[in-house]
Amino acid sequence: MSPSIKSLIRTIPDFPKPGIQFRDITTLLADAEGLKLTIDLLADRYRNKGISKVAGIESRGFILGAPLAIALGAGFVPIRKPGKLPGEKIGLDYQLEYGHDRVEIHVDAIARGEKVLLVDDLIATGGTALAAASLIEQVGGALLECAFVIDLPDLGGRERLHAAGYSTYALCEFEGD
Repeated sequence: MSPSIKSLIRTIPDFPKPGIQFRDITTLLADAEGLKLTIDLLADRYRNKGISKVAGIESRGFILGAPLAIALGAGFVPIRKPGKLPGEKIGLDYQLEYGHDRVEIHVDAIARGEKVLLVDDLIATGGTALAAASLIEQVGGALLECAFVIDLPDLGGRERLHAAGYSTYALCEFEGD
């Protein structure tokens, strides 16, 4: 855990609805040293692990995943919302607290057996990350770990990922409200 990373993340109360404490990484991204530290900490953890691809979940996973892929000498794979990928793709629907959503990946984005790191800004309930992890495996990738800047442990996402057999890592946690 890095207190400097956590201190650069602002909390916006009652967004997007009353009772939600939104953890906003735009303040971290806007801080040049904080952004560099975030990428450096993640790169240090995964360097020399044989990662071929970093997969980032739309949209903040793109912001973190691309520079991390460069730092690791790996390729970058976008996992997108529906209707955004032009080539042949597969997708997976998943449940949200109220309703459902979908993520998609190009079928040729990852070669069979390639070691993949999944990256996003935050793990909450884990629905998006579980769907993305499943897609990575469906196209033949070997998922090394799911990495996040923030874990919200009270929402149980990390436990859901562990129960499904996925290793996780987060730079910081925000407990409670």
